[in-house]
Amino acid sequence: MKTDRLTSTFRAFENRNYMLFFCGQSVSQIGTWMQRTAVTWVIYSMTHSAFMLGLAVFAQQFPSFLLSLFGGIVSDRYSRYKILLVTQTASMIQAIMLAVLILNNHYVIWEILTLSVVLGIINAFDVPARQPMVHEMINNKEDLPNALALNSAMVNIARLIGPALSGIVLNEFGAGICFSVNAFSFVAVITSLLLMKLPDFQPPLVKKEVITELLEGFTYLKNTPLIGLVMLMLLVLSLLVLPYDTMMPFFAKIVYNGDAATYGYISSFVGLGAIMGSLFMASIKEVSRLKSVLLISVSILGVGLIVFSRVEYLPAAIPFAVVIGFVSLSPMTAGITLIQMESAPEMRGRVMSYVAMAYFGMLPLGSLLVGTVSQKISAPLTMFCQGILALIIALIFSKFLLKPSEKNNKKSREKSIQSN
Repeated sequence: MKTDRLTSTFRAFENRNYMLFFCGQSVSQIGTWMQRTAVTWVIYSMTHSAFMLGLAVFAQQFPSFLLSLFGGIVSDRYSRYKILLVTQTASMIQAIMLAVLILNNHYVIWEILTLSVVLGIINAFDVPARQPMVHEMINNKEDLPNALALNSAMVNIARLIGPALSGIVLNEFGAGICFSVNAFSFVAVITSLLLMKLPDFQPPLVKKEVITELLEGFTYLKNTPLIGLVMLMLLVLSLLVLPYDTMMPFFAKIVYNGDAATYGYISSFVGLGAIMGSLFMASIKEVSRLKSVLLISVSILGVGLIVFSRVEYLPAAIPFAVVIGFVSLSPMTAGITLIQMESAPEMRGRVMSYVAMAYFGMLPLGSLLVGTVSQKISAPLTMFCQGILALIIALIFSKFLLKPSEKNNKKSREKSIQSN
């Protein structure tokens, strides 16, 4: 029984292309989280400013907001496989440039922020291609929700290992080595892409004007209420709740009187919880349960943030960091799975570009907002307010997301009465 359950949780690995993708991305994501942790710590160590932490996130992700819609059009028009080869190679070059800059020990904030902007531009074309390409790797489409959940698990495993390694490397060898490791990690994902055997790309028969395709994507969202509602919820969460991690360096250094290793450990415990949450998501077979999972995870996230913000003793805070991790990416995983399952194949790239725009647009703005507010009222109080907002968001959207299922139940009951 346990073996069957385990096999079911990892059933997407039966697809060779997906297995290659998963292995390559796993290595690369660890490097990415090492770089992300190191950039955050370097900037905070140089400035001691929560606002600058928010600005760093803004610099990396706002370009993705501006360009992701065009990234979605490119994803629908051209081979996603070739797009990924280009974007992953470009990301490796960006990491090499960052490593050289830090290892030479002659750098200023604006140089780091500029390279963050470059990465944001690359991600604007990478994300809309990478997410829908999972469909091309899966032979049995029933395995698709499992593959998407395992993708999230992959990111969260990296979120566990990457920051912990980064904290150790930062203390022992410095940030330059973290960035060098990240650059080398892209070899794994590029190799995995080259080993894949995918069907030949079939370009669309008719190529329309860019504006026309953008409007078609927006009209499609407007006419598909479930996708629109889920996307709106992810947008609000990205703006007001998910940027909580912007303040983690403050908690590590000020609240817990720690160092880079402390920050790495906190991030890793959040990642541990996220892995557990992702494996839970991978075990879900019924897509119909995802709306409930989405709402419940946001509610638990709110409670976790409220409690974590009030605890000033690190060992006591760790369990709540795990809880926060368990439910922090579950809303994104459930939401993206719902959106991809509901989207028409020919619209999937553009729909995912709108998702990327919502996430990459609101998250940096939220980080900037959280950094500014925390400077005014303190980081713990800001996180407390984010927890309250998460509970409010879950309450409001539950009235809309659960309404269709209630109507369907009512119709079924009426049919049952009529038949009797």
